[in-house]
Amino acid sequence: MASNIQPTASKGMRFGLWFSQVLLALVYVPAGFMKLLSPVAQVATQIPWAADVPELFLRFIGLVDLSAGLGLLLPALTRIAPRLTVFAAYGSVALQVCAFFFHISRGEYFVLPMNLVLIALALFVAWGRTKKAPIAPRGAMAVAAS
Repeated sequence: MASNIQPTASKGMRFGLWFSQVLLALVYVPAGFMKLLSPVAQVATQIPWAADVPELFLRFIGLVDLSAGLGLLLPALTRIAPRLTVFAAYGSVALQVCAFFFHISRGEYFVLPMNLVLIALALFVAWGRTKKAPIAPRGAMAVAAS
């Protein structure tokens, strides 16, 4: 028998989770669009490594960034498969761990604090949306009320 009791979270916790999700999306979505749609030479003026990798790799990372940003927000906002937000958060962690080691290999140590902040925020979202303040799917609210 499944329990209908949802974990309760304070308003501060819920605000912190939404703030983190929006902040992460504000980092990933513009970066994703830039890497996907801008000419490589233009991207390279803002991202030093862009000129050193194959264009297909740059475009792939843009797609991953865009997917992470949209995945962190849209499922939670629409309450359509909100569990995908947790998967997007874990995917963001994996992306940033890879980026962390990529930047170390290139001697770009100045980027590492940003990678660590993004990892921490994504882990917070994954933990919070799993344990503290999960978002119920759209249909679950109607079922619980009946």
